[in-house]
Amino acid sequence: MNTALRRLGVGPNAWMVDEAIADITRSAQPPRVITLATDTKTLQLDLAKAILIIVDMQNDFCHPDGWLAHIGVDVTPARQPIGPLQQVLPILRRQQVPVLWLNWGNRPDLLNISAGLRHVYNPTGDGVGLGDPLPQNGAPVLIKDSWAAAVVDELESQADDIWVDKYRMSGFWDTPLDSILRNLGKTTLFFAGVNADQCVMATLQDANFLGYDCILLRDCTATTSPEFCLKATIYNVNQCFGFVTDSANLIQSI
Repeated sequence: MNTALRRLGVGPNAWMVDEAIADITRSAQPPRVITLATDTKTLQLDLAKAILIIVDMQNDFCHPDGWLAHIGVDVTPARQPIGPLQQVLPILRRQQVPVLWLNWGNRPDLLNISAGLRHVYNPTGDGVGLGDPLPQNGAPVLIKDSWAAAVVDELESQADDIWVDKYRMSGFWDTPLDSILRNLGKTTLFFAGVNADQCVMATLQDANFLGYDCILLRDCTATTSPEFCLKATIYNVNQCFGFVTDSANLIQSI
C-alpha cells in the first residue's frame, strides 16, 4: 500500500486516498480469536469484530435518588451488574474491545416521543413522567445530558468510549447505532445493562434481526421486573436470538 495515502473514515471501513488514488480495499484487521463457553454452545469468536453494549446503567434506572426509585421501584437489582462490569471493563479495554454506552436520553422538548409512549411512564398525566423534574434534585427524567440520564458514578467511562442516546426500548429505533456498528466492522455484540426484559432484550432482538451475533452477559444484566421475566429473557435469548454466558467465562477465555 502507498504509505503517502491518507485515511478517510474509521477502520476497518476506511479508504486510503490522495489526489489521484482511492484505495477502497478496506484492509482487514488482524483476527483475535477466542473460545467462549455459553449455555448452549462453545463459540469461537473474533474480538477484533466485537463490542460491548451497556444499556441504561444510568441514574434514573439504577440510583436510589433516580426516577424508578421515585415511583416506588426497588432499584437494588438494577445495581447488581455494577460489580461484574467493574471487573470485565478493564479487561475488554485492554483487548481493544470498544465500549458503547447506550443510554436513554430524550430531547428536552420530547418532540419525537408519542403520547402513547409518554402514557407508559405517566399513565395519569399528573405524575413525574418523561422530562418532568425529579422532586429530590430537579433533574429532568431521562433527558439527554442531565443527571438523570448519566451513567452511575460507580461505572467509569473513558474518552474513547462510544455514546449513543436512545428514545425507545430498542436502541436501534431512530438512532445511529446500526450505522456506527457497521462502520466499525463490529458483528459480535456483547450485551449488558438494564432492564434485561425490556431495553436490553428489545435492543438484542433488533440486533439479531439485523444480522448481528448477540451474546448476553448474564451477570452483567439485571431487571427490576419479577424474577420470571429475567428467566424468560434468558430462555428466549438462548432459544431464538443468540447466546448467554457470564463475565467469568469471558474473562477466562481472554
